[in-house]
Amino acid sequence: MRPVTRGDGPVDKQGHHIQFSEYANARGELINRIGEYCSYCEMHLDTSLAVEHVQPKHPPGATQVDQTRALNWNNFLLACTNCNATKGNTDVDLSEYLWPDRDNTFRALKYSEGGVVSPAMDGDLKQKAINTIGLTGLDKTPNDHKASDRRWLNRKEAWDIAVRSSKRLANNDNNDFREQIVDTALANGFWSVWITVFKEDADMLRRFLEAFPGTCQECFDVTNGYAPIVRQGGQC
Repeated sequence: MRPVTRGDGPVDKQGHHIQFSEYANARGELINRIGEYCSYCEMHLDTSLAVEHVQPKHPPGATQVDQTRALNWNNFLLACTNCNATKGNTDVDLSEYLWPDRDNTFRALKYSEGGVVSPAMDGDLKQKAINTIGLTGLDKTPNDHKASDRRWLNRKEAWDIAVRSSKRLANNDNNDFREQIVDTALANGFWSVWITVFKEDADMLRRFLEAFPGTCQECFDVTNGYAPIVRQGGQC
């Protein structure tokens, strides 16, 4: 899961913090900050990408919308229909999960051949990674091309494209082709897949890190081949 930096709440031309009257109005600014990608499954989307509340605005048992959650910039991410529906209104204890805007979630989740997602760490963090995968449904693998939930199928396709691109790069290594691979990754999404497949190529890692808007740069060690490191203030 791509770690992202949402940044401080947007301000108007006079430098005043914008108070959203509707959470949907934050969508454009979020896209400017972290790109047209689901914050959980990393799929590239446009029209069906919605403002996601990390903590639900209407948790189970509540009789009305919690406005402090509904309009809080720091409670916003972007999510696709399937991640949103799977997560639902589960009233999460933030400390029991790992979050792309707080943790280095790329360290905690492992991406494998076929686009399979699993925990990458041991102990307490493993359980939190399991919680996160379960909350968002990243372990769902509906092997049916008619399935409405196409996250895994699209992630699997991205994996295959990334592998083919890596092999072609080995036979045709030049700057133009490297830039073409980045453009392909941006169009498909699934940043973690590309970072995993090209993990031995520091130049490509740098390009992916810089190309995807809002990727948390501090989560990677420039002096050590862009190896993922613990995020300051995060759980991992």
